Amino acid sequence: MCSVTSYISKCIEDVTVSKDITMRANQKPWMSREVRKLLKIRNAAFRSGDKASLRVARVNLSRAVRRAKRDYGQRINEHFNSIRDTRRMWQGIQAITDYKPNQRSSDGDPSLPDELNDFFADVRRTLSRVNPHKAAGPDLISGRVLRECADQLADVLTDIFNISLSQSSVPACLESTIIVPVPKKSSVTCLNDYRPVALTPIIMKCFERSTEDAISSALHLTLTHLDKRDTYVRMLFIDFSSAFNTIIPQKLIVKLSGLGINTTLCNWILDFLTERPQSVQIGCNTSSTITLSTGVPQGCVLSPLLFTLLTHDCRAAHNTNHIIKFVDDTTVLGLISGNDESAYREEVKRLSDWCRDNNLSLDVDKTKEIIVDFRRTHPARLPLSINGSAVEIVRTTKFLGVHITEELTWTDNTTSLTKKAQQRLYFLQRLKRASLHPSILITFYRGTIESAVLLPGTATAMHPTASACRG
Repeated sequence: MCSVTSYISKCIEDVTVSKDITMRANQKPWMSREVRKLLKIRNAAFRSGDKASLRVARVNLSRAVRRAKRDYGQRINEHFNSIRDTRRMWQGIQAITDYKPNQRSSDGDPSLPDELNDFFADVRRTLSRVNPHKAAGPDLISGRVLRECADQLADVLTDIFNISLSQSSVPACLESTIIVPVPKKSSVTCLNDYRPVALTPIIMKCFERSTEDAISSALHLTLTHLDKRDTYVRMLFIDFSSAFNTIIPQKLIVKLSGLGINTTLCNWILDFLTERPQSVQIGCNTSSTITLSTGVPQGCVLSPLLFTLLTHDCRAAHNTNHIIKFVDDTTVLGLISGNDESAYREEVKRLSDWCRDNNLSLDVDKTKEIIVDFRRTHPARLPLSINGSAVEIVRTTKFLGVHITEELTWTDNTTSLTKKAQQRLYFLQRLKRASLHPSILITFYRGTIESAVLLPGTATAMHPTASACRG
């Protein structure tokens, strides 16, 4: 396999040309070679003191600037020729609005990649569907090459994949991972505030490939129970500490075998997850390589499925409790009657024990609880205790992008969505000033504003046909 990827890389080097382009911070996007040339002529005429030459140079420069701006406008409009090409459309929007993402302050720290790396401690059809704009992995083979050469590569990659499965062994060059740390929040205070997104070879993603709505389920169960007399609900929103990184592959394989997955495939997955070379890249800085045999790389196709299969046996033991899982987002609902919380507290204790047995760490500081009680008089409620630490009871929290409150009202969620929509309306105004066609403005509105307002909660979370099963 390594010889195949090396050959592909050599072909890329032979047929592509690399060019260094100097970009200045104040450079206008419409600047052209002709304008730069005429700028030099104007400056030379100014320094020489020749007024006639300076007058001509200024006229020529003004004409060239107008021409360059017109050409630039036409190039920008080409980004909006097809409403299906969202990537080119977004590039055009970025150019018009001069949008620049916030740069991470850690880019200049050459020691951070090593710190984070230690901390995070039918083939042809698949190739033809590869996104050509996806970032290349450690092998530097781009998605465009795999997609354009699908017919030529399909047979050889099929043979390699079949041999890999039959021998239950993943080629070493496909196990390499580059970790790109992405901040979980705007202000980073510790290494745990980074999410380790894995860049793996695109070929490996092709090999990996060959819900019910969790929000609706939680609210449906809660509201149905609250219709009864003398009832309330305790909702525990679990936060795992680096859930994907702590999985023990050997324990996962035992569970996969119990689910009836054949031994050859189980051994292939075990080989895929163990002895994985990994490095961290931040800007131009790359850490040294370490080898990992725990966890599953975030960003891989298989990772969410493997985590779901690992937690399939995490079920509620009491019929008054429900455990709602959406990959690594887990919520425990205690439907309590007559102030008897014994079953709910026992359920949380069982969940804590299950996590310990499966090497999953509960982050008690980030785990939150909401108590929904519509009764007129509320007895004193003791907080939950997990691993000797009290769980914070809050009025509101965010669950899968939706703000849930103890009153089960939409005020907080609506306020958040309104703020987000207002921020995006600024870009819509910039696009309108650029005299874009109304169809482009409508597409932008529906894709970034309307979708943000309608999709995350108000239209789906209270769906009248929502249903859920225990466990």
